[in-house]
Amino acid sequence: MATLAEIRAKLKASESKGSGERTGGDNSIYPFWNLKEGEESVLRFLPDGNTDNTFFWVERAMIKLPFAGIKGETESKQTIVQVPCVEMYGDTCPILSEVRAWFKDPALEDMGRKYWKKRSYIFQGFVTEDGLKEKETPENPIRRFIIGPQIFTSIRAALVDPELEDLPTDFIHGLDYRMKKGSKGGYADYSTSSWARRERPLSDSEQAAIKQHGLFNLADFLPKKPTDVELKVMKEMFEASVDGEAYDMERWGQYFKPAGMSQNTGDPNKSTPKATPVASDDHDEPAPTPKAAPAPAPQAESTGGDSRAQDILAMIRNRQK
Repeated sequence: MATLAEIRAKLKASESKGSGERTGGDNSIYPFWNLKEGEESVLRFLPDGNTDNTFFWVERAMIKLPFAGIKGETESKQTIVQVPCVEMYGDTCPILSEVRAWFKDPALEDMGRKYWKKRSYIFQGFVTEDGLKEKETPENPIRRFIIGPQIFTSIRAALVDPELEDLPTDFIHGLDYRMKKGSKGGYADYSTSSWARRERPLSDSEQAAIKQHGLFNLADFLPKKPTDVELKVMKEMFEASVDGEAYDMERWGQYFKPAGMSQNTGDPNKSTPKATPVASDDHDEPAPTPKAAPAPAPQAESTGGDSRAQDILAMIRNRQK
């Protein structure tokens, strides 16, 4: 288990650099985003079962690819397919390599944000006060939590506070976390969530649960690293999405499917678990700040949104040549 000093050192190092699934088919993921406005739940985070992980969470980065429906279906409505950003594994992401260049052109910034990676963080722990009042809970009381950037900022802030003496995950001197749901600008807001002021040792029943069930290896719940073939499919899907095409089940169905559909890896004998859900507060990760660019040359007024979209798509395709 990493020490608080090690966590602080690694967080500081990541700052200086500029930043860097499997559901099991049960309800082990606690859906705190279903809290009503004004309600709260109290959580107690636990260490990662992987003792080599400095942190008590793992980071997940996904890219959403919107399609104009599904090819062959009469009812056309936007369909979203999520694919893993391989920067999560320390590799170069073929999609972000393309998208990064768009931020140098003011006309493409909005499109760039649309395809930028979305981060979330996987934690585990106990629900010590259940604001949802769940009627059914899993046999294993150690739950997983899918935390978005807003809440993660709050969690992280305490860890770099020099007044914090022990890890919040310490079994004896740890702290509970009060997850409070509010609303701001029509969106869920968790900015009033906070760590408890007093430490609380784990109860006998909580310690017994850890002994009985063990701790999850959080990396087991990340999407599997794409193969070379899957990377090519991801790039093909990305280009089709940008071009406004429909999702093609025949071409891509054995690799990546829309949410709610079972998906395969390409090997008919091996199935890939469904994607881990993302908390509703999972705001987009800030995209790269574009460098100052010359004002674009005056253009004729667009006759409508469709025309403007076509102009942008043409610019993107020209960049890809």
